[in-house]
Amino acid sequence: MDNQPHFIWLFLLLSVITTAAGAYAHANSFTKLFVFGDSYVDTGNRNFTASSWNEPYGITYPGRPAGHFSDGHVFSEYIASWMGIKSPTPYRFRKLRPTKYGMNFAYGGTGVFDTLVAAPNMTIQIGLFEQLLEEKIYTEDDLKSSIALVSVSGNDYNAYIARGGSLLGLPAFIVSVVKQLGLDLQRIHDLGVPKVVVMGIQPLGCLPQFTKEYSYEKCNETGNLASLFHNLLLTAVVEELKLENGEPEFVMLDMYNAFMSAMKKHEDETGTSELKDTLRPCCAGITSEDSCGDVENGEKKYNVCIDPKMAFFWDSFHPTQAGWHAIYSVLKSSIANLFQTELWGSF
Repeated sequence: MDNQPHFIWLFLLLSVITTAAGAYAHANSFTKLFVFGDSYVDTGNRNFTASSWNEPYGITYPGRPAGHFSDGHVFSEYIASWMGIKSPTPYRFRKLRPTKYGMNFAYGGTGVFDTLVAAPNMTIQIGLFEQLLEEKIYTEDDLKSSIALVSVSGNDYNAYIARGGSLLGLPAFIVSVVKQLGLDLQRIHDLGVPKVVVMGIQPLGCLPQFTKEYSYEKCNETGNLASLFHNLLLTAVVEELKLENGEPEFVMLDMYNAFMSAMKKHEDETGTSELKDTLRPCCAGITSEDSCGDVENGEKKYNVCIDPKMAFFWDSFHPTQAGWHAIYSVLKSSIANLFQTELWGSF
């Protein structure tokens, strides 16, 4: 009888260890990541004419331009880290680098439909994935332990406006984009990927491209309303997909509120610093005609802030590595809860 407390404590300890080990094993059961979308998740698919291959992109990591639309890591790399795997190889380097961790089919500047960038849209990206499956690069067993990450961050809407689309007609166009996105998500799942994660759209009106008209002091409400409408429709589409395919199969990440929360935290933490204007990009063109990375006759046409690690936005559209880390930090617990796993590491 005197030893009973010891047995109780031993039983509780073994229970905790077993539960934790099971949770981590479940997290580690996701061994491949397939990425579709745009610059928020692209790790090098665009060709060398893209700004992502120009200085000063990659200045924080890996210390040189590497095809990432940031000064360092982008969002897909944080998801790979959460899974406990290396970032999947970009499709264009598939014959040069390992493919054991999945593949990244995302191309910066693209959308659900054709945009202003001559690169594969979402439908074509999924087609490239399907082709690899037909070539037996990945087997059914490979796919059973995989996750798909899908990013649509607004390039369709930028192209719509640039092509003369009206604000009056924008809601109908948003409906068409989200409808096609729903078909794309289902197609990825039908190809054998059991877990499909789609990123909701960020607050478009808070991107520096749209806040510069307010001296980077406030967001454009019209852009944010468009984002909220997109997310409302996408939430309904994802819920419908869940009903049709099973509750855990489709997950939507709330990028809108993650951006807002991360920006608020950044503002609070840098309120007295040089980078107190959260909406101001670290890298910007010298004139309104110039962009980050532009060079003319060997002369740089852009300026870079003193410390990118202290800035939230890198350029007119993209967060810094620090910005992405802050966004991921907001989302990581919900990601784990959605997949019922323990958290893995991050950068």
